[in-house]
Amino acid sequence: MIRHIVFFTAKSERDVTDILEGLSILKEIPHALKLEVTANRKSDPISQEVEVVVYGEFEDSAALDAYKAHDIYQASIRRVRPLRELRFAADIEA
Repeated sequence: MIRHIVFFTAKSERDVTDILEGLSILKEIPHALKLEVTANRKSDPISQEVEVVVYGEFEDSAALDAYKAHDIYQASIRRVRPLRELRFAADIEA
C-alpha cells in the first residue's frame, strides 16, 4: 500500500476555502482506497504554516499513477495551483 500525503499553504487566508473545494473534487477519482481533504487544525505550537492536507491510500504504485493521470486530477491542479503558495508531497510505502 502507498500512503500519499500532500500539504498546501495558501497565498492568502481567503483562498483556503477555494483550495479545499478545488482539492475535494479529487474524491471523485476511483483509484484511491481512501482519500481525505481537510483543513489543518493548526494545533501544533511549532508549525502553523500548513493550511490544507490531502491524505490518500492506494493499493500500489500503479493505482497512485492512475490517480495522478486522471482528468479530474488535472482539473484540480488548474483550480488550486494559482491559489497555493507551497505544496509538499510524500509517498510512503506501508
